[in-house]
Parts: sequence; structure tokens; C-alpha cells
Amino acid sequence: MHGLGELEARIMEVFWRDDADKRVRDVLEGLDAEREPAYTTVMTVMDNLYQKGWLGRDRRGRAYWYHSLKSREQTVSDALRAVLADAGDPSGALLHFVRHASDEESAAIAQGLRERD
Repeated sequence: MHGLGELEARIMEVFWRDDADKRVRDVLEGLDAEREPAYTTVMTVMDNLYQKGWLGRDRRGRAYWYHSLKSREQTVSDALRAVLADAGDPSGALLHFVRHASDEESAAIAQGLRERD
């Protein structure tokens, strides 16, 4: 994901699977077991995501419970906007994409434009 490191992106994927609040232990259990980082590493990265505005948190007893502040869709949209902004011709790049979109992508674009109006 644009603007996220590898572990940050993996942690956000755990949050995007459902809307439930999570503790560090819950996130650690939701990560791919093959590349499971240490508890303290996940705790540090989740604190960084909180500081960056990706996660919200509240203290319940002795533990912090975290929740996502950005949806996957919002994150992808922001990444696409950043890519388009970096293109020499953002409108041209977008038109090129639309012209070469699959039927399914074209239908989704058309639906989104109808809902926008």
C-alpha cells in the first residue's frame, strides 16, 4: 500500500478483514504465521500507525484497543490519487486507464459516476 511499510500494510490488512477493535495480541494472531514478527515489534508498528493517523485507540484496563481510521477503499483511492498526481499528465493517464479497463471495471466506473451525480 502506498505510504505504508510492509509490516504496516500487513497489520492494516488484519484490521480491514473485519471492523472489530483489536489488541496487539489479536493482530499478532491475525498475521501470516510464516513471517510472524515479535509481539514488541507489532506493538511498536501499531503505535506508529496510531501516530500517523491510520489507527485510533482507547485504553481498556491495561491494554490499548485499536481500530482502523482509514478503509481499504480510501487507502487505495489515496494511492491512486498520488500516482495520478505524479504522472506528467494525470488526466491523460486516467483516460488511458479507462479506455483499457475491463468490462467489469468499466461497469464499476460508470456506477460510481452515476452515484456521484
